[in-house]
Amino acid sequence: MSPITPKNVWRHELIGLEVKIAKSTCSSQVGLKGKVIDETKNMLIIQDGSKKRKIPKNISEFRFKLPDGCWVSVDGKILVGRPEDRVKKTIRRW
Repeated sequence: MSPITPKNVWRHELIGLEVKIAKSTCSSQVGLKGKVIDETKNMLIIQDGSKKRKIPKNISEFRFKLPDGCWVSVDGKILVGRPEDRVKKTIRRW
């Protein structure tokens, strides 16, 4: 698989990446940050200090820190689905 870049981050493994919640319909989650420790079909589980937080994908926008140090925003709706199925998924560009 190709190296992780801002254009293909949604097709890669997210576990281990630093993440910030940029937007969410749940205002108490905006600004949370931590490391992605697990992922389910509809949730990202992040380690926020000593707490584990479950963040719904479909109502949030995430900012991931890539291994090269740059930050990239990803709409959580793109991430909904089983992680292993994202590799097969295509996104329509208008």
